Amino acid sequence: MCGIVGMVGRSNVQYDLYDALSLLQHRGEDAAGMVTCEGDTLHQRKSNGLIRDVFRQEHMNSLRGNMGIAHSRYPTAGTSSSAEAQPMYVNSPFGICLAHNGNLINDDKLNEDLFRADRRHINTSSDSEVLLNVFAHELQNVSGLRLRPGDVFKAVERVHERAVGAYAAVALITGYGIVGFRDPHGIRPMVFGKRETEDGPEYMIASESVALSMQGFDVIDDVAPGEAVYIQSNGRLYRQQCSPKTTFSPCIFEHVYFARPDSVLDGVSVYKARLKMGEKLADKLLRLHPDHDIDVVMPVPDTSCTAALPIAHRLDVKYREGLVKNRYIGRTFILSEQKQRRQSVRRKFSPIDIEFRDKNVLLVDDSIIRGTTTKYLVQMARDVGARNVYLASAAPPARFPNVYGIDMPTVSEFVANNRTEEEIAEYLGVDWLVYQDLEDLVACAEDINPRIDRFDTSVFDGKYVTGGVDETYLNRIETLRSDNAKKARAADADVIELHNQI
Repeated sequence: MCGIVGMVGRSNVQYDLYDALSLLQHRGEDAAGMVTCEGDTLHQRKSNGLIRDVFRQEHMNSLRGNMGIAHSRYPTAGTSSSAEAQPMYVNSPFGICLAHNGNLINDDKLNEDLFRADRRHINTSSDSEVLLNVFAHELQNVSGLRLRPGDVFKAVERVHERAVGAYAAVALITGYGIVGFRDPHGIRPMVFGKRETEDGPEYMIASESVALSMQGFDVIDDVAPGEAVYIQSNGRLYRQQCSPKTTFSPCIFEHVYFARPDSVLDGVSVYKARLKMGEKLADKLLRLHPDHDIDVVMPVPDTSCTAALPIAHRLDVKYREGLVKNRYIGRTFILSEQKQRRQSVRRKFSPIDIEFRDKNVLLVDDSIIRGTTTKYLVQMARDVGARNVYLASAAPPARFPNVYGIDMPTVSEFVANNRTEEEIAEYLGVDWLVYQDLEDLVACAEDINPRIDRFDTSVFDGKYVTGGVDETYLNRIETLRSDNAKKARAADADVIELHNQI
């Protein structure tokens, strides 16, 4: 999962891009980058680290230009080397930079095709570089010495014909403009908007609406599945559907966990969807435990706070925030090794003893993946005096790999793998456990926007909306995503970085 943003303005855009990227920091904490275009000259800064650490004042001073793109990275199957920080660049045709959110499932085949037929070399293990080169190759084939909007849309059309998987991408074409495009299933989110100035309109494309609204942009629309939006450097906007066949299938996990609650994705308020998740979960709790003895409902901050409120209301019990979160510790979900996750959890949460002591506590979490955080918090609750600890998850059990850009663990590392719900409860140490039903989860978001054909719920049901996900592919990502594989890649990356420094 990554954050992407692109902007065409009337003056230097680096500070607007920085602010937008900061609002998308939750989508990736591994690396960040920005490219701006000043006439026919590109300026770039990218490195590993949080946005505030990557961009210092001296970097901002040099990132001049009235258009640019930026990216916050969260690694999936690649490495954490700064060589894979985005945006990525290719010099032909015109000079193109690209930032990508998602994951291609046919990147191996595309990589081979790029080498054998297109005569292009891929320098990293990132599928984003593959996507960049496919777009560049197709643009080169359809354009002349001067680039026309129709050339851009034709190139995107051909990308859709070749690339399979999830991709929301922004590309900067030197001297011409910025294009944003989204895969024909609309799996990863993308929205664009407009801000009026004295000198004329400015446009921004971003992963989430909050990046626009917080900076005074009015949202025009979501980029539709298979659509491309092209904004020329002079501020003229074009949009066109570039895929003859689309299925509106956004990722449900955006609403469960990743997106900010103040964002609206594909016409669905993340906040409202999470409220409905809490209502549906409360109804199930009352069906299963009509005579419950819950004294207090307590969210695991921050994502589950919204769902926990209606649960407390419907159960007619107190809502308390008895877990204090250290805001300066990154998301444990994103960390690449189990040892790091355990250490991070210990530093991340501390309990308010009086909210637990001698009480029956219902902990509410947005989802349970590995169970690392949950198991620790349950034990913490008991250590400070909770009489009984119950657990409710706003999402169903996660049992299948996500192949569309979320670095979930291998199947063997899921806490729900080969366990019944009773066995999961026993492993986590809770007195009872209730999961959201999948149909209820889908209804929480689908009912808000009936234009959505279906949601991608593959992590819960193993049904992949793009097709093309077979046992061979799943075995491949199982190998790439295990903690041991990540540790080995991190060691290799450290050696490369050291060599480069020498």
